[in-house]
Amino acid sequence: MELNTGQQRLLFAVVVVALAGLGFWLVSGRTHESASPPAVSPSGTPTASGTPAATGTASVPPATVPPPASASTVAGGADIYQWLPFTQADLTAAAKTTLAFAAVWDTTSYTESGTAYAAKLAGLVTTQYVATLVYDYGTSGVAGQRLSEKQVSTGTATIDSITSFGASPTSITFAVSIAQQVTSTKPTATSDGVYSITVEQDGGNWLVDNMELSSLGNQ
Repeated sequence: MELNTGQQRLLFAVVVVALAGLGFWLVSGRTHESASPPAVSPSGTPTASGTPAATGTASVPPATVPPPASASTVAGGADIYQWLPFTQADLTAAAKTTLAFAAVWDTTSYTESGTAYAAKLAGLVTTQYVATLVYDYGTSGVAGQRLSEKQVSTGTATIDSITSFGASPTSITFAVSIAQQVTSTKPTATSDGVYSITVEQDGGNWLVDNMELSSLGNQ
């Protein structure tokens, strides 16, 4: 359906309203998860500060999954999803995959092999992208430092917003805040970053196809 300028503006406004409910729920979920320790990216180590680290096997914190957005209609009963390349259920499933992936990506241990890391990503990442992530995880400089310092990292993630979406294939890009913490033989290090995570629809599933650092907070 081709929309005129007025309809496009109306659609934009309604989408903002619909996603506001999603954002409110996610913020509430983030408050409940504040007791969970955050993590470090497998491709780098944040600035150190804090207490001496402990070693062990990292555990993946439960992901916060948003319920379906409540505002899906406009005056007159029009369903906004008729103008979007995904359904309300798709949006919820895409967000669930995004948060599950973020938790796995940032929850690692120096005792964990590349094969084990890849196994955790199975069902969350496309075949092409998982190869990139495993390569980054096993890069000699990163892997060597992780092992020598006995690093154990954990992370928590919260979806801040939808930044874009597309069709053919259907995709949604989320802005995701990830709080990171790493313990090791050095003092505990923490950082907060905002990442753009893109998920694509593959049959009945949603899989992560790309992740990029948007901004890095205080360390």
